[in-house]
Amino acid sequence: MSETIAKVPAVNREVCIGASLCEQVAPAAFELDDDGLALVTNPADEDPAAIQDAIDACPVKAIHWQ
Repeated sequence: MSETIAKVPAVNREVCIGASLCEQVAPAAFELDDDGLALVTNPADEDPAAIQDAIDACPVKAIHWQ
């Protein structure tokens, strides 16, 4: 029996500059915290294509699939 493991987005907070494009493109999956850095919030409620768009839009490539 094979097991399927779903990919989830992850943010490298050491690289994040808080541009907020991820939050604008995929608001259910990302938000900025009190420090102005991106956090993954609820990716299951977001369209995976929108998450990919947010990954692609990040100017410092701080977001990736894990």
